[in-house]
Amino acid sequence: MFIALYVDDLVFMGNDAELIKKFKRTMEKEFEMTDLGHMRYFLGLEVKQLETGIFVSQERYVEDILSKFKMASCNPVSTPMEPGTKLSKFDGGDHVDANKYRSLVGSLRYLTSTRPDLLLSVGIVSRYMEEPSYTHWKALKRILRYVRGTTSLGLYYTRSDDYRLIGYSDNDRCGDVDDRKSTSGYVFFMSNTTFTWLSKKQPIVTLSTCEVEYVAASLNVCHAIWLRNLLSKLEMKQKGGIVIRVDNKSAIELTKNPVNHGRSKHIDVKFHSIQEQVKKGNIEIVHVGSRDQIADLFTKPLPTVLFNNYKNLIGMKVEEVFKFTGNFC
Repeated sequence: MFIALYVDDLVFMGNDAELIKKFKRTMEKEFEMTDLGHMRYFLGLEVKQLETGIFVSQERYVEDILSKFKMASCNPVSTPMEPGTKLSKFDGGDHVDANKYRSLVGSLRYLTSTRPDLLLSVGIVSRYMEEPSYTHWKALKRILRYVRGTTSLGLYYTRSDDYRLIGYSDNDRCGDVDDRKSTSGYVFFMSNTTFTWLSKKQPIVTLSTCEVEYVAASLNVCHAIWLRNLLSKLEMKQKGGIVIRVDNKSAIELTKNPVNHGRSKHIDVKFHSIQEQVKKGNIEIVHVGSRDQIADLFTKPLPTVLFNNYKNLIGMKVEEVFKFTGNFC
């Protein structure tokens, strides 16, 4: 049933209507199914069908979280984490209820399905679920305060026939004060809205800015190749190399120049696959200015102006933008 609903939504985005109808008839012959039309609500995800695109949010789920943890009337803040925040396992302070802490982290984890703006902050507080202290709990409650002020925020996917992939890759530099590992982040766009994103601590300790950017870009490339193959199966083949934008010229040079390979033999072999993909033409690594590096949203706490700018660039909107337009399907 879910497959039929999902595919029906793709019709709205401009796919071949007859092909979808044929698929649905075939599925109905094999399985007992009910056609519910356009998807509107599924497992906490609210979907608004518009003439110009699709708006996906989790407003009701947000209200449930705030009510459950008694934060429905809290004072909102403009960002989920203060710029420059550095949490540690050894922050000290009183220990808090670990079960309650884990429950809230898990609830927020599911919210990141439509809220990429929360991914970094939720990822950071997730590192302290074993023995959370009051400092960690305070950081977690700040995320709820941010969520309180942005309950109707979601992703708006505009109607488009442009299936070209563009990725952004970035990292922080040794951001974890306990083990000095960096956090990698990437985001992929199709048309002008993000549809896949990641914020994850790197598995190794890197020795330079060039190296940490190189490792982050390698993780991005692996996902880009997977997406390229997936889209090819869906008959949306990518023409030319998938563009990945990195803000470190030394890392870009390392991906292109085999002479530099000898200087990076200490890097795990799996990260050097990026050079092979660049050579084949599947991936194109290009430079982007630091102020235009959208992946910053997934690697470090940002000041309000930058944070809001990047949210807008990845296609995040508030539901009020659509409520009075009268163009719901």
